[in-house]
Amino acid sequence: MKPERLYNVLLGAQISEKSSALADSANQRVFKVAKDATRDEIREAVQTLYEVTVEGVTTLNVRGKVKGGRAGRSKGGKRPDWKKAYVRLAASQDIDFG
Repeated sequence: MKPERLYNVLLGAQISEKSSALADSANQRVFKVAKDATRDEIREAVQTLYEVTVEGVTTLNVRGKVKGGRAGRSKGGKRPDWKKAYVRLAASQDIDFG
């Protein structure tokens, strides 16, 4: 994979209560990734950028929420769809976002 693509695959870490629990219990990290990213590209990007060993990658397409408008003046809107990846690291590996 080209080096430019590595930086376009991972869009950022997804920090939430659920992702913190996964990090503690299952040694998994959650990333927001490009919609066209494949599991192999995500694995290679995480291994290269964070210098860790990745055991598995699971992806999930998240549908954006539909948000209502103001009292009938508009039809409302929709948040964009996005993709996230659950990355399972080897037992002795760790990524520190803090």
